[in-house]
Amino acid sequence: MINVLSIQSHVVFGHAGNSAAVFPMRRLGINVWPLNTVQFSNHTQYGHWTGSAIDAQQMSDLVDGMGAIGALPRCDAVLSGYLGAPEQAEAVIDIVRAVKAANPHARYFCDPVMGTADGCSVAPGIEAFLVENMPEVADVLMPNHGELQRLVGREIETTEEAVIACREVLRRGPALMLVKHLLDRNSPADRFNMLVVTPDEAWVAQRPLYPFARQPVGVGDVTSAVFVARLMLGDPLRHALEHTLAAVNAVVKTTWDAGRYELEIVAAQDQIARPREWFDAWAVDTV
Repeated sequence: MINVLSIQSHVVFGHAGNSAAVFPMRRLGINVWPLNTVQFSNHTQYGHWTGSAIDAQQMSDLVDGMGAIGALPRCDAVLSGYLGAPEQAEAVIDIVRAVKAANPHARYFCDPVMGTADGCSVAPGIEAFLVENMPEVADVLMPNHGELQRLVGREIETTEEAVIACREVLRRGPALMLVKHLLDRNSPADRFNMLVVTPDEAWVAQRPLYPFARQPVGVGDVTSAVFVARLMLGDPLRHALEHTLAAVNAVVKTTWDAGRYELEIVAAQDQIARPREWFDAWAVDTV
């Protein structure tokens, strides 16, 4: 059994952070150890929420407790997402080092959540810390388009420019990058693009973009979760991308068909494991 330590937010109502990521990984056969960085009533794009971040020292203490019972050598991967404070980001790096000391084969997947202008709120200092530190630590980095732009400090308008930007970040340390939502000025407006890049490969794929009045939150968290699961289960890179895109499409389409705002993750669970629709990826030539 593959074990993933998932360090993300938790919402009591709805699906974001671990509340969006844990179930898909488990449905795919991955054992998940959730470590919740915050406990919120609901995600922040509602405009009102209650709750708080846990203390960074408590995060470290919880992992130390796992180490004390001999669990850390069984940890195959760490996934981090939404963090409530820069001190939590520092704690994540310490946790990754502790896990890798116990299991040198463990991989660190970083979803560098930096916040958005349309309502995803992160604490001051988080973005700078992620940009300055996480590429040197992460084995796999999973930004969205805006986060990739912030990682390289410039605008990106095409898939080819995104591949070049990803490889610039790869030179800082990661072996692989997933761009969870890629914006391409040449892509049809009704398509949603995803991109994976290594030093030697680049694959892009598209699914439909459903015209929600407001886009559901947690799609990126489901995306990261499924991608981590498929890679840890041994999928080749292209297949991991295609399964991730198809599974996320199933979740979003089920949500759209139901007329919901919160993701219908449980209703779409069988298609997370065995998607009915598939979207073939194609190689990107940047020469």
